[in-house]
Amino acid sequence: MNRDDLVDLNAFLMVADERSFTRAASRLGTSQSTLSHTIRRLEARLGVRLLVRTTRNVALTEAGDQLAQTLRPALQSIDQRLASLTALREQPAGTIRLTTSEHAASTIVWPVLETFLPRYPDIQVELSLSSALADIVTEKFDAGVRLGESLAKDMIAVRIGPPLRMAVIGAPAYFAARPPPLVPGDLAAHRCINLRFQSSGGLFAWDLCRDGREVRVRVDGQLVFNDTKMIIRAAEAGFGLGYVMEDQVQAYLADGRLVRVLEDWCPPFPGYHLYYPSRRQHTAAFALLVEALRYRGDNDRMSA
Repeated sequence: MNRDDLVDLNAFLMVADERSFTRAASRLGTSQSTLSHTIRRLEARLGVRLLVRTTRNVALTEAGDQLAQTLRPALQSIDQRLASLTALREQPAGTIRLTTSEHAASTIVWPVLETFLPRYPDIQVELSLSSALADIVTEKFDAGVRLGESLAKDMIAVRIGPPLRMAVIGAPAYFAARPPPLVPGDLAAHRCINLRFQSSGGLFAWDLCRDGREVRVRVDGQLVFNDTKMIIRAAEAGFGLGYVMEDQVQAYLADGRLVRVLEDWCPPFPGYHLYYPSRRQHTAAFALLVEALRYRGDNDRMSA
């Protein structure tokens, strides 16, 4: 195999994973026309058609699917071997790609990076912010951040944050015209602001719990957002009740801009965890970042 073969195969796999020449070209740092020429050259050399373009996306032929399944573990192994060479350097180096929500990035990940990165100038970190749950293997992330829920069996989970709580909030002006809800069933009589998941497109149910009794409430109202900052803003303006992370509204509650209700129905739950494949060989740089992020208590977060 010559160098051009490896370049062409990597380009094909990127298109196969992205299902888009536009996105693949962007990730590869090339033009769509150059990428299209590369794929045609590969198809001509192999004598089979690998991709079928439609008006909306790119589909794999049977041959293309077989080639993609063969290439993924092979190229991933090469990437891992190359990355492991950085462990031989005196100064840890390399790029670490993380997928995380905006809330986790601002409250957990970035505060650690602010002190971590100056100590290791040869380490680069790429943060991809999204509320959607990413497939870190397919999308070639080194790790992801999510709340402490069930994970795939081949994933390692490392706790990186304290327990969290949700809060049901509304503006004083909103409650001036109606009594506050005392139990979850009372929410049916209130205007509520919904959150729509970016990944599934479904609406977020309000999970409430007290004394071991769990209640999942589907609320209704005039507004739906896919961003919690807008929910807080709309609640402050009196458009209804919102259901958000407690730490996002502490300042609003402290100065009276918002009022909290159903507090006894919002117990703490496991916070953020870093997760990554157990079978992947990681670099020294990645191991250092994991230890820096590892949660050891509010007053005992150790940097690497």
